[in-house]
Amino acid sequence: MIFIIELKIMIMEITLGHTPDADDAFMFYGMLTGKVTSPHFKVNHVVEDIETLNKRAVKHELDVTAVSVHACAYIPDYTILRSGGSFGKGYGPIVISKQNLSVDQIKKAKIAVPGKLTSAFLLLQLMLGKFDYVEMKFSDIPAAVERGDVDVGLVIHETQITYDQNKLTKLLDVGSWWRDSTGGLPVPLGINVISNHLGPEMIKKFDDYFRESVVYGMNRVNEALDYAMQYGRGQPRSLIERFVRMYVNDITIEMGILGESSIRTLFKFATEKGLVPDFDLRIAPATV
Repeated sequence: MIFIIELKIMIMEITLGHTPDADDAFMFYGMLTGKVTSPHFKVNHVVEDIETLNKRAVKHELDVTAVSVHACAYIPDYTILRSGGSFGKGYGPIVISKQNLSVDQIKKAKIAVPGKLTSAFLLLQLMLGKFDYVEMKFSDIPAAVERGDVDVGLVIHETQITYDQNKLTKLLDVGSWWRDSTGGLPVPLGINVISNHLGPEMIKKFDDYFRESVVYGMNRVNEALDYAMQYGRGQPRSLIERFVRMYVNDITIEMGILGESSIRTLFKFATEKGLVPDFDLRIAPATV
């Protein structure tokens, strides 16, 4: 007698948020084009700027989403994935202006920031202490500084390497400050989080799935860059490739001890200064 056992794998439909930024697109290239597949997930993706995704995560509106590391202090229902993080190796957000200003003058100026939940904002608070600020979309900041709407701007993403096109001057390098203050830890900027309601098993499966997508893109740089260029915001391919290579690196595949230490150190500093509430930081277990 022969018994035939049919095994059915349940496919989970999930919502996934990522930013309209080339590094995110590069990471998700394999997954979102179907080059890398999973028997466990059907992914419906939405594209929003990072501060919008931060706020949506606070409302627990997405199953998986890119967020600023800073936002993790306010989203207890999510776990940080080990794959897909953006860490700067000695570089990160910078402070720009049309004129040379001292640190004391910067502290007294109104600073345009890309959102209160961004890691850049938290890092600059750690660096400078309290300061006056106005929030605006990150891509609008260089032009606002050039027009004189604000005296100083805190810039992220590719504007870190294009600010001089607006004839602006770098005043502070937040990434270098972090490196020097932590003995060389990478700068914790963006990560991906997953809702705890999926449970430990599915969290592990999605982390592995995402890691495979990142590796797929890194092994096919030209293909992944072709895909990422749709989020190039009119910048030349050479600049987008430079930006992607800055933030898609070995720590993106697996954050490892250095990545995890940088996140924990950020929140240790921020908690000691009262910049974030005490909370339970949840990071997915390391893959053995």
